[in-house]
Amino acid sequence: MNEPSRLRPLKEAARITQMLDLVLGADRFDRAPVDMVGLALEYSRKIAPQSPIHEVVERDISGCVGALVYGEARPRQWAIMYHVGQSNGRRSFTVGHEFAHYILHRQLIEEDGRFDGGIYCDENAVVRRGGSGIEQEADEFAAALLMPLHDFRRQHPANARVDFDILGRLAKRYGVSMTAAILRWLEYTETRAMVVVSNEGFAHWAKPSDRALKSGRFIRTKNTVFELPAQAFAARGDYSDSALTGTMQTAGVWFPEPVHEMCFRSDRYDQEISLLQFESEGPRFQGEEEEPDVLDRFTNGGQLPSR
Repeated sequence: MNEPSRLRPLKEAARITQMLDLVLGADRFDRAPVDMVGLALEYSRKIAPQSPIHEVVERDISGCVGALVYGEARPRQWAIMYHVGQSNGRRSFTVGHEFAHYILHRQLIEEDGRFDGGIYCDENAVVRRGGSGIEQEADEFAAALLMPLHDFRRQHPANARVDFDILGRLAKRYGVSMTAAILRWLEYTETRAMVVVSNEGFAHWAKPSDRALKSGRFIRTKNTVFELPAQAFAARGDYSDSALTGTMQTAGVWFPEPVHEMCFRSDRYDQEISLLQFESEGPRFQGEEEEPDVLDRFTNGGQLPSR
């Protein structure tokens, strides 16, 4: 088996996407998103009938979002677990992430002694899409399978700005969380934009689009504390209709240039999601300005997650 760094998560996701398009029709997302649980069970039986995924179950796996585990008997029988209390959209991506580990990494997981009966994935690896090595590959596979870019781009052009109504429709179309839809949009948009996830006035994590990153617009949250600007909606506890619609914050509030800010709060996950969109192309900076949270996944290749 090839090393994890040589696997082709996008190619594998494209293979399954083409199969689903053929069976269900190219317009399948007009009717329903990917049934990730059913797909994981059925497809694993097709490609590995002696060692399939035999169940997808909800479990209390504190400290983790999801896991791919196997039993002691041989040939191995696999199961996907997702942590209790996840929304349908978050659960779908979690199952997709663990299904990716099954498709791409199950031999590694079974044979490598650093994995104790399976792989356990935390919030950074799944929800924030901030992992590296095989966790990055699993995220790429899950995002490509649940939200194929050829369909996503048809729904919303790469050069167009968004609002929460648009993102909400995209999240519903693909059966994913708002966060997952935003992160997918940030991957292909040609605009400068950024998502900031916060609680109690401090940013937990942030992700810029490629254009924003290259213009020096990012927020450092790794190994540091970033306090939200006092004028930010989340800092003021303002989750009104005005926050959902957004406002133009003046230069000096978030960055040395104006930025359009929108915000909503998720009581379920006790966090706020702020979306920042810049008006122009902006300045370009050299690589030393780039945000470690974003670039770690490209430089720390091959790191194995711990349970």
